[in-house]
Amino acid sequence: MIPRFDYGDAVRVIRNVRNDGTYPGLDMGELLMRRGSVGTVIEIGTFLQDQIIYTVHFLDAGRIVGCREEELIGADEEWTPSRFESREKVRAERDFALLGQIVAGRGSIGEVLKVIREQPGGVHYHVIFGDRVLCVPEASLSALVPETQEAGA
Repeated sequence: MIPRFDYGDAVRVIRNVRNDGTYPGLDMGELLMRRGSVGTVIEIGTFLQDQIIYTVHFLDAGRIVGCREEELIGADEEWTPSRFESREKVRAERDFALLGQIVAGRGSIGEVLKVIREQPGGVHYHVIFGDRVLCVPEASLSALVPETQEAGA
């Protein structure tokens, strides 16, 4: 395993990082760092001999957090912010149809499976509605929890 980042590199977390039970003083599941936050790599290690873990100092937040390599990109790499992330519940803001048949009506509740930032036209999501997975543009979804509450989560 060759680390992608080195000591002193500025990195950005691309999804929310929550306490997995290893961060002292906070409840399990509590938000540690919000996606888009930038920090500096201060240590590099491994977990179970097959995952590279970076210790990242988020100076603005005053936190030092362990991050998996797939949660990070270089701070200067192109990154498109998204309103939602994997496992978030969302509401359809319009009807979605396949072959003329509505498969998820306006108001349907779905769960984000994947964020796709590289789509033409902006951020899209793979969202599961019932037993169907659809590729949905961000503008066609709304949050179940008002985003002002989510930001403080």
